[in-house]
Amino acid sequence: MKLSQRIIKGFAIVALAGIAIGLSGCEKKSTATDKDVVKIGILQLMDHESLDAARKGFIYELAKHGYKDGKNLQIDYLNAQGDQSNLKTMSERLQRDNNVVNLAIATPAAQSLKQADTKTPLLFTAITDPVGAGLVKSLKNPGGNVTGTSDLVSVAQQIDLLHQLFPKAKKVGLLYNAAEPNSVYQIKIAKKEIKRLGLTSVSRTVATTNDVEQAMRSLCQESEAIYIPSDNVAASAMATIGKISEEKKVPVVPAVEAMLKLGGVATKALDYNKLGRQTAQMALKIIKDKKKPADIAVERPTDVQLQVNKKFTQIFKISDEKIAKVK
Repeated sequence: MKLSQRIIKGFAIVALAGIAIGLSGCEKKSTATDKDVVKIGILQLMDHESLDAARKGFIYELAKHGYKDGKNLQIDYLNAQGDQSNLKTMSERLQRDNNVVNLAIATPAAQSLKQADTKTPLLFTAITDPVGAGLVKSLKNPGGNVTGTSDLVSVAQQIDLLHQLFPKAKKVGLLYNAAEPNSVYQIKIAKKEIKRLGLTSVSRTVATTNDVEQAMRSLCQESEAIYIPSDNVAASAMATIGKISEEKKVPVVPAVEAMLKLGGVATKALDYNKLGRQTAQMALKIIKDKKKPADIAVERPTDVQLQVNKKFTQIFKISDEKIAKVK
């Protein structure tokens, strides 16, 4: 009797071991499925219409090519709300996540992520001067683990646009935040182009949105038209800029479409949603084709168009015929 009990007990142990092995096999299968999920981290500097549009375009383009968040794509989206300490903490978190690729939206986000992680492929977008920001060695040969898309629209074209619309303006005002590398880069080009046209530039810098009203009023007294680069401080105060522009009858040509809506006359601008989609195409090269960022050249906007604010073209009496003749 005891012998038969031992035999039965032995069979039971073998059976349990078999079940355990079977369950172990199921777990391994589940893990393999998890590996099919593409993990992407996104670090955005702050809430901003242009930056939001770039992120949405990026996600849309990935979905269009079969990578859908919540299914075969896992996106870890972090927003630093403009805080440098948040950028550092969030960058370190993304570095630990073992993502297939990370996306940085705006220069400070990209600089922070690059410093935290030199291995994970890093794409950037909404950055004007990636070389000057220390992100890549050159646009053609970025090197390292970083590449992406620049949002630089020809500043020369924008200054030419201002001159075509307001040929009588001899003094051109420049409003920007001197602490933003992207803004400084654009302003250097703008000053050169203004001088090339035989005009004079007048500059005012702002550190916060609280400085914008006084700087704008000062510029309106000293200039006859104003150019504003893609500057985060100015963009955040564009409603104030537009109000003073209308009040003082001094036109503004901003660099970004989102700024144009609140107080500019016209600009040659890009679509940030399309820029995000363009960046996603680069991500697909990394995900599907296993290309390295070092071998993918930095790209510039492929879709730049003339944009106008009809309210302000009417205020400054610019006819549709004149707009149509803009080169």
